Amino acid sequence: MNVIGIQLDIVWENKPENFSRVDRLMAAASPEPGSLIVLPEMFATGFSMDAAKNQESLPSPTVRFLSQLAQKHQVGILAGMVLKDAQGRPRNESVFLSPAGVMECRYAKMQPFTLAGEAQNFAAGTQVEVFSYGGFRIAPFVCYDLRFPELFRAAIDQGADLLVVIANWPVVRVGHWRTLLQARAIENQAYVVGVNRTGSDPTLHYTGQSLIVDPLGEILAEAGEPEGVMKAQLDPHLSASWRAKFPALTDRRMPPGASTAAVLATHLQ
Repeated sequence: MNVIGIQLDIVWENKPENFSRVDRLMAAASPEPGSLIVLPEMFATGFSMDAAKNQESLPSPTVRFLSQLAQKHQVGILAGMVLKDAQGRPRNESVFLSPAGVMECRYAKMQPFTLAGEAQNFAAGTQVEVFSYGGFRIAPFVCYDLRFPELFRAAIDQGADLLVVIANWPVVRVGHWRTLLQARAIENQAYVVGVNRTGSDPTLHYTGQSLIVDPLGEILAEAGEPEGVMKAQLDPHLSASWRAKFPALTDRRMPPGASTAAVLATHLQ
């Protein structure tokens, strides 16, 4: 499967302009049908804490844009946006649209970034999500989730072999971003795609550094700092073959009474 990460210089709280930029970058990338396109966290607004202004309900203008884009290029799209949950609460989500333009997965960020006040403005997600596409079992994550390896292990226990992290990760901690993406790939023996924004918002600067990492921890593609795209071809058999050859996951030993599910349940209390 071909994966294309779109590293966007997001215009602050300007959905029409960001739609236009994504449309232009997609056209320039000329994705082959069946590709997976990945857009950053809150790609249409930037990492704004004004949930009331930026939240959407279904049917949603942003989802409609993504649906039309997916159908136009016959690709799957994974992208970040603010959607209301069933109780009407705003959540920072990663949504997946199939080539038919159908939303097939919604994952809500399980670890809101408390330092920025996200936990006070957005409801946290409560479960890991895994879906199938292009021969892979894909688990989406959002930004600060990357610092919590137990979330990724829960996805692996559900059969994930491609982990996708979308982000607005600032330059001050970009070294952590790169290191943790490789760590999540190595420890889970899975592909990891990390797509960050670039440019600036009213308070922070971002230098992108989007990466695609293989199950052995090797970097297959990186975007550097400019707005643009990165591409890599992923082998749907590599993760399984590496896990069989080097069985670190099956060698796991948990402390008495512990499990990934138990750790995650305790963590979310």
